[in-house]
Amino acid sequence: MINSPSIANCDLLRIGQQIDELIRGNVKFLHIDLMDGHYVPNLWFPINIVKAIKQAHPQIVADVHLMVTNPFDYVDVLAASGANYFSFHLDSTSFCIRLINQIKSKGMKAGVVINPSQPIASLEPLVPYLDLVILMTVEPGYAGQKFMDGSLERLAALNALRQKHQARFLISVDGGIDYPNSHASLELGADILITGIYTVFNQPDGLTEACLRFENAMSRHSEGGAS
Repeated sequence: MINSPSIANCDLLRIGQQIDELIRGNVKFLHIDLMDGHYVPNLWFPINIVKAIKQAHPQIVADVHLMVTNPFDYVDVLAASGANYFSFHLDSTSFCIRLINQIKSKGMKAGVVINPSQPIASLEPLVPYLDLVILMTVEPGYAGQKFMDGSLERLAALNALRQKHQARFLISVDGGIDYPNSHASLELGADILITGIYTVFNQPDGLTEACLRFENAMSRHSEGGAS
């Protein structure tokens, strides 16, 4: 299990300090949302947040999720900023394979994000090209939403698609992650859990302890020792 906390949940006045706390909690991935105010009705994080994080913490995997109307515009700048994963929404371009190839040509791993209203089967033509699929379990654009009904069934279908093609892309689950649905998601094939306020942020003992506790609970569950 990879814990990839979404820094959209950080306190903007303490974001550097909180990222340090996450890393002390054994976090290796950081999920970085970029929103343009068009694809989703919200603006979030300037692009240079990626460069700032990578300069301060070069070892961290920058897991960048673009909620933008023209993801092609971001490839060069995010590659130069040190992004490791570049994930775009399936419906944000008519030329997914071209974009995936461009992302990979710049040394990044390519991911596609699928919204709750989109059929899992629509990913099938892209399977040979993908490094990552982000399964949205909330409507994109805002942190703190509840995990949507039917999401686990969609995760099972996505994992079945991966197995059908013997593909190697990672599956990431994004939205409303809590302890019960984390356990269920791992059992159904998830590799990455994008964590937020229900597991990591706003916890009484702070970010570091919350991350360590979550990782320990997921490890015990995978070994059959958790309820």
